[in-house]
Order: sequence, then C-alpha cells, then structure tokens
Amino acid sequence: MRKVLLLMLLFTIIIKLPSLFAQSTAATPTYPRAVAYLSLILPIIKLNRSQTTYDFTTATTIGFPVGVNILYSDSFGFSYEVTPFVVAQKGISKVSNLVFDPGPMFRFKHGLTLITRLAFETQGRYGFTPVLNKVYLRTKAVNYFIAASLPTRFGNNQLPSIGGSLQFGFIFN
Repeated sequence: MRKVLLLMLLFTIIIKLPSLFAQSTAATPTYPRAVAYLSLILPIIKLNRSQTTYDFTTATTIGFPVGVNILYSDSFGFSYEVTPFVVAQKGISKVSNLVFDPGPMFRFKHGLTLITRLAFETQGRYGFTPVLNKVYLRTKAVNYFIAASLPTRFGNNQLPSIGGSLQFGFIFN
C-alpha cells in the first residue's frame, strides 16, 4: 500500500511541476516528421482470472521503451516502439522479454495523446496496449512525458491478462 501511495505522490508531483517552470515554444512544425523518444516503464500490476501480481513484491521489472513517432499532423501519427524488460530478483537481473508495440497515435490539445498499440512479445504472447500519454514539460530540444497503459495479453498457453503500467520519458524535438 505504501508503494502505491508513493507512486501516486510521484505522479502528482510530476504533473504539477511543469506549471512552475514551463515555457511556451511557438514554432510551427512541418509534416510529416519523425521524432525519437526514450523512456522507462514500470509495470505496476498484472491480473488474470486466477492471480494478481504486483511489481516490487518478489521481483522488480522495469522496461526501457525506445521508439520513433512519425507525425503526419497536429492530430495524427504512427508510433513504433521496442521495449526490453529487465527483471531483478534475489540478486540476479536479466532481460526477460522484448516487446514490439506499433500503433496509431491520436493527438489532442494540451499535450494529450491516445496510442492504440498492438503488442508482440518474444515470450510468445500477443495483444494490445492502449496508452494515454501527457506531455508535461516542453523545451526547445526535448519534451518530457508521462503515460499510463493497460497491456492486455493472450496466447502461449497462458490465461489472458491485463496490467497497469506507468511510463516516464522524453521526446527529442
């Protein structure tokens, strides 16, 4: 419970911090254009019909998404993302999975983006991952964002599952 409260506090601070320091950049972009990003994703919870698993209890899993967004307009783009996941447990860490997540981006005002990703995992699972992304700080070189996602997976002789994840990162302008 403490960890959930701590993550909620961190999320609130990250959302409110930019209003203190944010500066507006008024450059008009030309389309299409490509932007790259790096981030870190924390899979907080995973549920299926018979089990609920929380990160940080017996192991810690962290993903490192790297992607390219092709922006076609102020309101639409397409994202290609690759995410290696590292699991640390009992003093041992290893890359446990690699996910390829392509999908269309629906961009809204105030820095909000809905990304409806497909998902293909090297562990043999597949599915989709809806993502709600918010740019919270814009600078000339980099935009900082936070995102919440609901990875939904099927296949590989396992029960269907849905999870909840938080992602923090930056987009190179």
